Amino acid sequence: MASDASRKRLIDEVRSWGVKDERVLKVLARVPRHEFMEDAFKSRAYENSALPIGQAQTISQPYIVALMTEAILGDGVPRRVLEIGTGSGYQTAVLAELVPAVFTVERLRRLSEQARQRLETLGYDNVFFTYADGLNGWASHAPYDAIVVTAAADAVPPALVGQLAVGGRLVIPIGAPGVQALRLIAKTATGVTTRELGDVSFVPLLSGRG
Repeated sequence: MASDASRKRLIDEVRSWGVKDERVLKVLARVPRHEFMEDAFKSRAYENSALPIGQAQTISQPYIVALMTEAILGDGVPRRVLEIGTGSGYQTAVLAELVPAVFTVERLRRLSEQARQRLETLGYDNVFFTYADGLNGWASHAPYDAIVVTAAADAVPPALVGQLAVGGRLVIPIGAPGVQALRLIAKTATGVTTRELGDVSFVPLLSGRG
């Protein structure tokens, strides 16, 4: 279990890096990141760094989780959020603390099942899971007010833009390893607008299921 001091240091660092939304910072302080990690890395849970979770995947850096969450919140609270890449379930938990419903897609069965069990144990009852190819989104529950993609694509998947509601926001890393940019895409009645939020490093968004 992490000390209050270690959590405070993390939040202070995330705030100093530019995340200002107090809703996000409060949730980041509250969500028990150590519960989403393997035992070997629990002692490092409140470092501001990405760490392995197995199957060549990582738990995202807290700053990046906060940045992406802040980006999709904007000035309001989206009611329905689609997450592509459940992973450990940490980003899922942060979203679930802030919005009424989170629909999360994971292509690796083992990670999907582990995340489901973990989030249910922690008491999250507003998260809906599926094991599927994230490039296709989750059309049966669309449209979404926001979409968060936790792996890097070569280009923005058309299916995800199609499942975004007018007025909705999509945040996604784009590019090859080492040269990725985090993009915020807003859907309007006439098209989309794009803004870059900075350089990032994510595992690749892969097609199929594993």
